[in-house]
Amino acid sequence: MRLPSSYLPTTIRSAFRFMVIGFSGSLVQTGFFLLAIKLMGNPEKGMVLYYVAFAIGFLLEMVPNYVFTNWYTFGTRPTLKNAGGFLLARAINLVIQFSLLPLLVYLLPTWQDDFLSMLVIFIAGCINYLVCLIFFKK
Repeated sequence: MRLPSSYLPTTIRSAFRFMVIGFSGSLVQTGFFLLAIKLMGNPEKGMVLYYVAFAIGFLLEMVPNYVFTNWYTFGTRPTLKNAGGFLLARAINLVIQFSLLPLLVYLLPTWQDDFLSMLVIFIAGCINYLVCLIFFKK
């Protein structure tokens, strides 16, 4: 059985697959983010709770994301090179997310936490794809 994305032109196939994995990972990350906020208390107590909750979601989502990025997105096997590249891309991703989160909380105070989280993840994810391309090429 062929995967539906295998019918796409090869030039956009990995980008589409990256979006599928990224979207799935974003849902997982956002779920853990919201659960952590609920368990830790009211985020109005300070930005630190947002950072801790966001980091929890980020870390718990990272392992399955690496596995599926290898297998589904780029059709590669885990190696030291792509694991290192993935960790570098994720570090860059985390810096971008941690920088954007307080900015968007400030600029969009009426938005729900889940929408803010998804917007931050989407913006960082686009940049993350470009970094991953370097390390996952066959």
